[in-house]
Parts: sequence; structure tokens; C-alpha cells
Amino acid sequence: MRPVDPARGGHRPLGLDEYTLAPGFWEERQRTNTDATLAHCEEWMERLGWLANFDRVAEGTTGPDRPGWCFSDSEVYKLMEALAWEHGRTGDPGADTALRRLTERVARAQDPDGYLNTCYGHGGQEPRYSDLEHGHELYCTGHLLQAAVARARTAGPADPLVQVARRAADHVCAAFGPDGSQGLCGHPEIEVGLAELGRALGEERYLEQARIFVERRGHGTLRGERVPSGSPYFQDDVPVREARAWRGHAVRALYLAAGAADVAVETGDAGLLAALERQWEHTVARRTHLTGGMGSRHQDEGFGEDWELPADRAYCETCAGIASVMVSWRLYLATGDVRYADLIERTLFNVVAVSPSTDGRAFFYANPLHQRTAGGAPDGEAPSPRAESGVRAPWFDVSCCPTNLARTLASWQGYAASAEEHGLTLLQYAAGTVRGPLGDGRTLGVEVATGYPDDGLVTVRVTEPPPGPVVLRLRVPSWARGAVLEEAGRTREAAPGFAVVERELVRGEEIRLRLPVEPRLTRPDPRIDALRGCVAVERGPLVYCAESVDLPAGADLDGVVVDPTVPPVRDGDRVRLSGAVLPPDAAPWPYGAAPGQGPEQGKSGPVEAVLTPYHSWAERGPTAMRVWLPVLS
Repeated sequence: MRPVDPARGGHRPLGLDEYTLAPGFWEERQRTNTDATLAHCEEWMERLGWLANFDRVAEGTTGPDRPGWCFSDSEVYKLMEALAWEHGRTGDPGADTALRRLTERVARAQDPDGYLNTCYGHGGQEPRYSDLEHGHELYCTGHLLQAAVARARTAGPADPLVQVARRAADHVCAAFGPDGSQGLCGHPEIEVGLAELGRALGEERYLEQARIFVERRGHGTLRGERVPSGSPYFQDDVPVREARAWRGHAVRALYLAAGAADVAVETGDAGLLAALERQWEHTVARRTHLTGGMGSRHQDEGFGEDWELPADRAYCETCAGIASVMVSWRLYLATGDVRYADLIERTLFNVVAVSPSTDGRAFFYANPLHQRTAGGAPDGEAPSPRAESGVRAPWFDVSCCPTNLARTLASWQGYAASAEEHGLTLLQYAAGTVRGPLGDGRTLGVEVATGYPDDGLVTVRVTEPPPGPVVLRLRVPSWARGAVLEEAGRTREAAPGFAVVERELVRGEEIRLRLPVEPRLTRPDPRIDALRGCVAVERGPLVYCAESVDLPAGADLDGVVVDPTVPPVRDGDRVRLSGAVLPPDAAPWPYGAAPGQGPEQGKSGPVEAVLTPYHSWAERGPTAMRVWLPVLS
């Protein structure tokens, strides 16, 4: 039961049933996903007619009045994937019933040759594949295949959903194989769906078709007249293995990279894998926000140029964060490089965890690092037309993020640990039990006790030691300088990377990793023009932010300045930082005056800025917010 299961490589992901969460940060969010978000998504898609689109195809009553965007089928498939993981992980009969109900409606809409789409190819609709740039047909099919992968790995290949997906994949191979259309989809996703379904079913044709799509990309096949950035929007300007960095639409770029990584690993293409590693390194260093968010332009929902990372115009779509996790996980499994797990942690806590409300029924689509004005209350009865509002909305006109969150949270364990030939690696920390079959046939079982990220102590108790020496690795995040490992009566410093215990383990013994989770100030790279003269506050893996609801009455968040010479102080789950607030009537600096010489001097008053974890901003109602804070001159 693994979302990603490469046939090659020295690092094997654990299955969802091999890591059981206990109460804590991620168990709470996974439980909310189970109890609220899954049903919430189905209810909205039923209400808006997105599910009925499949019924209309089956009944022959389609027409130009079809509700929803052309890619609304994909939201149904992402929900189905979430339900499959949910049932496989928990055995919940309700999830199984819901998935079977949806499968029946979807299957009835499939054409005899395997084609399956509710927006094209039927009465009153445009012909099949008549708009490869923007029609999203293959994109939708890719999500169908990923849903089927989840079902195949949790219920077996004979399941009806798997059979629907097999017919759809066969159709794609026939329609777009070497003897078919030489086209490709404007929104990558079919690549990762085909590759993973090929793995799940042992079908080499699907992997080969994924490879074909990856190699076709970057030759100007897709017309870019309808988007401002042209072919880079589709990543169709440069072949994948020649690109320097990820560019264009962020979700498209990252889904393509995930599919390309699958192809590189399965085919042993070291050159392609190396290209993806270079692109990851360049993009993370120069085009990624402090939160791990990707996409700095609202136009095209895309990447900007190097160092173009304005906090108030950051787009950081939730789906891009999820896609970033997908790519980084594949690269970690292929290489074992701890950097990929570090980025996954940053993105999980500061993009994925930010989007859903505590009740699991409202979501952020975009995740800026600076909200200048408090957003208005969302309409709970209609989809939000704005992706970049300052409040979580129950649903969106384009609602790719809620269902993407649902499938990601349902399968969180699949990104948390890996097994090697002779050992086990814990990559993401959450309380629970882990039982990992090792590559050499032995099994290592441990129990993890931790209050992470509130507490930096991670205690690993051995519950099922294998005979003979074994390797247990605990990730030490890049920010955790001064971490300490305690084991076998010894204490030693644990540098960022992996803290390694390599010996025979004893049942009941405890190994403790102490990570420093006190608040720290972070300064931006000076090449980021928009952030010069600012600092941010982090604590452990969490990014913090200031909210206007915590300011003195009448104070403006844009007037907050902080003193970087005074260390931030933790206060429960908040952080206090010394600074000042310029009153609203303070005059601005005149043009040509140096900072510190304007008429505003002497009008500011000392204040202790109260910062809250970024993942919980706007939970107390609409509010202005900022992550990067100007420093006192």
C-alpha cells in the first residue's frame, strides 16, 4: 500500500499499513480528513453537478450546458484515490462504499474503446483531443490512473476501478503511441499516472508511453497563443533533460518532473535523473519561498525568474506544494539524499498543513506570505471565484486543491519513512508505530513517541528487533544545529543529515533524538530584492507570521518593525519578538531621505510582536498577515 513504489533503488517506501499514527499533529489532520473533508468534497461535487456529468454521458444526454470546468472529472478521481487509500489504511467500510458508488457511475460513462471524459467526444461537445493545450483530457485520465493505482494496491488488480483504468490506459497507448497522434497534453499528469499504473500492474507498455510523453515535451508542439508566457507555460520550450530550472505553470512543471523521475528510475536513465536533480537544486535555491511554496506569479500560476520571490505576490498554490512533495519523494527514493526529505518537511508543515481549516471544510488555494488586507467572509453556499483570497473558502470554482489535499493526507504515511537493505530510516516525525520489512527479509519494529513539532524530543523505542546488526537512521533537519542523539548510554552530537545507529538492537531499549526547536531569526538571501531589510521567524520546521488581530487597537500591520538584535522568545505555540509599530498618522520618508531621517522618527512606540504559526493563520477570522518583517533601521 504505497503511493510510490519504484522497482529500482536502495530505498523502499513503507506502506500505509506499516506506519500507524498516534495522536499528534498529523494524526489530527488525517482524522479530520477522514471525518469531514472526504464527505465534504463529494457533497460539493454532487451539488454542482460534476458527478452527474458521468451520468449524462452514460445516458446520452450530454450537451453544451455541462457544469464545471473541463477538468472537473479529475477532482472526482482525486477523491476516489483518497477513498482508496483511506479504506486500505483503516478498513473503513464507509470509504469502501463511497468508492464503489463512484466507481459505478464513472464506469458507466466509459466508451467502448476505453476513452473516458465527460467534456469532450459526446453529443453537443467538441471532438476528442481537439484542444490538447487546454482541454485536460489526458490530465484527467492521469488522475483516473492514479486512483486505480491506489485501489490496485489496497484491494487488488481485479477491482472494477482498476479495470476501468486499464481500458483507459490501453486507449491512450493506442491513440498516442508511436503509430498514433504525436500530440501531448498541455497539463502533465498522464506521465505519472501511466508510470505508476505500469508499476502496479506490471505492464511495460504503460511505462513506455509515459517515457514517450516525457520525451515529446519541450519541442514546441503545444500552441501558446492563449497564455501570456507562451510555450514555457506548458514546459514545452526546452526538452526535460535540457532544462536548467522549473518554469512556467508550477503545478504542470512539478507533475511533469514527478513523471519524468518515475521514467528515469524505471528505465535506469541516469542522465534524465541527473537533469531532474539539477532542476530541483536550482529551483529550491532560487525560486522557492521560505515556506517551501512554489510559484511566485499570479499570472500563469507560475514560477518567476531567479530571486523573484515577493512575499505579497507569492502564489504558492496548495497543489504546487503537493506536487513538490511528489517530486522530492521520488528523488529521495532514487538517491537517498536527505535534502529532499528536508524540503518535504518544510512543505508539509507550511503549505499542506496551512490550506485546510481546523474543521476540514474550508481551504486556501493560494498561500501568500503577506496578506495586506483582511479578506472578506466567504460565501458558504457558492464556490469562491477567487483563488487568492485571504480567507479559506468551502469550495472554489476551480477546486483542485481540496481533493488534492484529501488524497495527500489520506496517504501521509507513504512519505514518512523508508526501508533499506539492512535498515530503517525515519524521515518525518510523528507519534506512532512503525513496522518495516527490510530488504534482507528481516523486520524492524519501533514505537515513536514525540510531541513534534511543539517538542523537539523524538523517542524511538525498539519493539521488534531483528536478529543481528541493523541500521536505524533518524533524519536531522538542516536547521537543527546542536541536535543530540542519546543511545546505549552514550550522548553524541548529531549533525544535520542522518543520525545513525548501527548495531544489534535490544527489545525495549530507547533511542532519543533531541532537536533544538527554539525560535530563530532567518534572513533572506540579499539577491531577493523584495525581502531586503526583513527577517522571518522559524521554530523547528514551522514558519511564523504576524497577524493584525494581535496588534494594539488602531495599529497597522504594515507599520510593524522588529529589532533583530533581540532574540525571539517562545510563548507556548507563539513567539514574541521585540519591535515597534509606526502609528497610522506617521509621515512617510520623503524621497531622497535616508532611513532614520524621515519625520516619522520619534512617533513609533515599542511593542512586542506576537507571532503565530503560519499554518494556523486566519483561523481566528479574516486578518492581515505577514511572514517577512522589516527590521528597525
